[in-house]
Amino acid sequence: MFCVIYRSSKRDQTYLYVEKKDDFSRVPEELLNSFGRPVLAMIFPLDGSKRLANADISVVKKALEEQGYYLQLPPPPESLLKMHIEQHKQK
Repeated sequence: MFCVIYRSSKRDQTYLYVEKKDDFSRVPEELLNSFGRPVLAMIFPLDGSKRLANADISVVKKALEEQGYYLQLPPPPESLLKMHIEQHKQK
């Protein structure tokens, strides 16, 4: 099984995974509108031979089977206050 990964033209570090190239028929229209023009990033095998950097392959496979797409959002920004507190605890 393969998936096709597109990056968002509107949102940094946001990716949309679909089963077939240029087939967004199962992706909600609202999501596509906020995602912007999909830009092909790569075609990726979901056979476990490679790892995804920021997503679990089993979660991606399940989402593709059940809803027809997987949306990868950017990681939350690190809290500078939390980092500052943690650094002072170590001293």
